[in-house]
Amino acid sequence: MIRIQTMDSPLGELTLAEENGAIIGLWMQGQKYFPQLPEALKEQSPVLTQAERWLCRYFDGQRPLIQELPLNPKGSPFRREVWALLCRIPYGQTTSYAALAGQIARSRGIPHMSAQAVGNAVGHNPISILIPCHRVVGSSGQLTGYAGGLERKKWLLNWERNTK
Repeated sequence: MIRIQTMDSPLGELTLAEENGAIIGLWMQGQKYFPQLPEALKEQSPVLTQAERWLCRYFDGQRPLIQELPLNPKGSPFRREVWALLCRIPYGQTTSYAALAGQIARSRGIPHMSAQAVGNAVGHNPISILIPCHRVVGSSGQLTGYAGGLERKKWLLNWERNTK
């Protein structure tokens, strides 16, 4: 059974989802790709409470570790590979879709990986903020698409750069 909980944040209402003791989703109100969660129970669980505390620490200017939370994003093996790379981007730093594509190509021993395919996987990250897809920018550093909206992406990047 999927359990969900909402919380207020500086970015508006967030919806957290948990299944079998792991976070499977974190979405912002009005976000693209906000899923329908049939048979979801609106109730607390230890994992949802833990994730809410993590987010409160984050929004208080701390830098909690992603590894503190059990995450289980649903997606293809390729998307999960991309999301794992996102978890390695340090607070306050960014990388590009092309750089991520290059990392995947090197790890697979192939000459090239599509930055657009990586961008698609980044855009469909079901656990926003916790899996920091907001830290991915265009090759020349420009802010590009973000399922939660570019203003939220800009806010998150500025927040992380200005908190230590």
